[in-house]
Amino acid sequence: MNSNAQTDEGVVTGRTDSSVIVAPRPPAGGIVGSVLTGFLSLLKGMKVTIHYFLRPSTVVTQQYPENRKTLKMADRFRGQLVFDNDANGYHKCIACHSCETACPNFSIKVVDRKGATTGKNEVNYFVWRFDSCTFCNMCVLVCPTAALKMLPSFESAVYDQKLLVYNLNPYAGPAVTALAKVTEPEERKKLMEARKFYEGPLPLCGEQIPGCPAGRKASAAAQGASGDKTC
Repeated sequence: MNSNAQTDEGVVTGRTDSSVIVAPRPPAGGIVGSVLTGFLSLLKGMKVTIHYFLRPSTVVTQQYPENRKTLKMADRFRGQLVFDNDANGYHKCIACHSCETACPNFSIKVVDRKGATTGKNEVNYFVWRFDSCTFCNMCVLVCPTAALKMLPSFESAVYDQKLLVYNLNPYAGPAVTALAKVTEPEERKKLMEARKFYEGPLPLCGEQIPGCPAGRKASAAAQGASGDKTC
């Protein structure tokens, strides 16, 4: 009881001891000083606003979507994974599965096949799950042939999750290094089978992918030679 009384008395009288914490108070000023201090504080807070108001050319706020045609994202922005094909449209993927192994959450699935001419592995379908990708860029970094790259595109909103699972390779077949050894253009075409953006083991083609249910059941006629479902 005595200790409580002493503590209460210390607070009232301004005395301090080990059991009482007194918050410091700023010295009281006059009305003019308070107004001046408040005005200077306001100017300090408005410093950035005034800077951009007087120099509108330095404004960094993007007027989207009005500036869609001129909008440029930062160089390091990662928006969409694509194949980095050469000028002729030939990809560099050798189906080594390095990107699939490095992906931290299994957003990449590489379906390979044996080449009819080379006898080596070549990409059949390269499935990328945009809906679960973390854009860590590991797939791009570990690729031994620099077959992948990240684009700065960002407008990818859809109303159906199934539309966010893509097949990236434009054709099934050998990489550009193997195609370069074939001199005849007609022979090259025979080694390449065209692939579509929504083709292969994708939910739109009936494939059941965890977290992304299939849109329809794949029919027996849609089965590929290697057992992969195709549209």
